[in-house]
Amino acid sequence: MPTSSQRANRSLVVAGIAWVLFWSLMVLVAMEDYRRDGGTALWQPMLWETSSAVVATVLFLVQRRFSRGDDALVATPRRWFGRQLRWLPLYWFGFTPIVFAIRHGIYALAGARYEHQPWSDVFVYEALKISVFFGLFTTIGFGLLSYREMMKERVRAEQAGALLREAQLERLTRQMQPHFLFNALNTISSLMHTDVARADATLVRLADVLRATLALGERPQARLRDELRLAQGYAAVMAERFEGRVTLAWDVDPATLDVMLPAISLQPLLENVFKHTVGRRREATAIRVAAAVDGDTVIVRVEDDGGVLDESGTPGITVTNLRTRLTALHGENASLALIALAPAGVRAEMRLPCTC
Repeated sequence: MPTSSQRANRSLVVAGIAWVLFWSLMVLVAMEDYRRDGGTALWQPMLWETSSAVVATVLFLVQRRFSRGDDALVATPRRWFGRQLRWLPLYWFGFTPIVFAIRHGIYALAGARYEHQPWSDVFVYEALKISVFFGLFTTIGFGLLSYREMMKERVRAEQAGALLREAQLERLTRQMQPHFLFNALNTISSLMHTDVARADATLVRLADVLRATLALGERPQARLRDELRLAQGYAAVMAERFEGRVTLAWDVDPATLDVMLPAISLQPLLENVFKHTVGRRREATAIRVAAAVDGDTVIVRVEDDGGVLDESGTPGITVTNLRTRLTALHGENASLALIALAPAGVRAEMRLPCTC
């Protein structure tokens, strides 16, 4: 995306081209009218309009040089135009003497005499003409300044939105980490009462999981391969606690391993299964984690064969947070759905734009 300075330079170039084209047209029209009236010295109409163009350009540049401070008033057009009108006398009393001095001088060098109407008529006519040009180009200048300010405001809004999304992602990620740590420590606490060796081994696995959690928590997104490393470590910890009551299957298409997900998004979905299904059942629970590419979409699923959706339909903090993060990152192009399976089970299905 072009920067504000690039947009300003582009607007300046466009304005310069328009200025040159306008005066080129004025020169051509003057030459054509002169030729139709029987004139043969085409340098004369060219001189008339060129001298007007040069002087008008110099006066305009002087105006811009000393009126840049008025650009901040573009949001209040009445004040801005009022400030510009202060420069109109410069054109009235500066344009005609300089232009006609140039014309008389060049005519004299060419050995000719520049004839025109009486000075009183010349001043009135030229003042009216330059006033019309002044109004035209002042209005165009106002339009260009307004467009530049609008683009600056849009850039500021985009930057503010990006910072807001980043802050939201950081807040939501940090909100999920203590939740995970609390549940993992509960698992180790339970094992300490039954098997110290297993608790020690689980604690080592938990250290690895926490290390991965800290690494992923430093950024808003992570690759699926990193998410899987964290999720598999977490699943190993939880499988120790629910020995004999859970089986895990990992069905991941290698083409999806480099897809970017919200950081720490897969593990919380697994945590939901252990908390709401495995922890409440005596029977064994089969958990399947899958990832595949479907056209321009990547589908990541975490499903079990024994879960039941909450009848209230109100999602928990894990689902709510993850949906918010997906929206912040991808807008309407990403989603997280909870689907009831038959005869029993729940599937958490995350859909994201494919970057593979």
